[in-house]
Amino acid sequence: MKLVIIDYGAGNIKSIQFAFKRLGIDAILSSNPEIITSADRVIFPGVGEASSAMKMLKKSGLDKLIPTLKQPVLGICLGMQLMCNSSEEGNTKGLGIFNVDVKRFSSVVKVPQMGWNTINELKSKLFANIKEGEFMYLVHSFYAEMCQEAISSTHYQLDYASALQKDNFYGVQFHPEKSSLAGEQVLKNFINIKS
Repeated sequence: MKLVIIDYGAGNIKSIQFAFKRLGIDAILSSNPEIITSADRVIFPGVGEASSAMKMLKKSGLDKLIPTLKQPVLGICLGMQLMCNSSEEGNTKGLGIFNVDVKRFSSVVKVPQMGWNTINELKSKLFANIKEGEFMYLVHSFYAEMCQEAISSTHYQLDYASALQKDNFYGVQFHPEKSSLAGEQVLKNFINIKS
């Protein structure tokens, strides 16, 4: 299994690498299009601010490459948000893989949402052997709206899409690498998905 984590300077890479190491997989960190394209599975991580992360993707040409990938791709946190049409964070145009926009939580709730929250309405092989209402670890101020491509929902101020899927592209708002056994199961499921 050749698993590549896209390296574009905006990822919480180490904890993701350690999570896969626990599953017996040495994840390769790369920004090389040939290495990414030849991978069996691709992780698109993201931590930080949307507009600056998008600038880094454009600088390396990865903004053009990612939507063309044919193998299973998993966007995590900001990685998932960048796969959407747009984000209110820095008024950013996204990759347009998921047909949904990313909005900011209002000041009615504490922002960022930080800590454990439940995932519900699970609709994908990504959640095999995970029960409704399982807790996952989240840190975010922006959210993807509920949409046709939502494969799980979470409630914080309102119901939002905590995971998305379209064809071979998957995205999770939570951090599976920090979500204990349930998060580890999501990563296992992603590895086992038939492309």
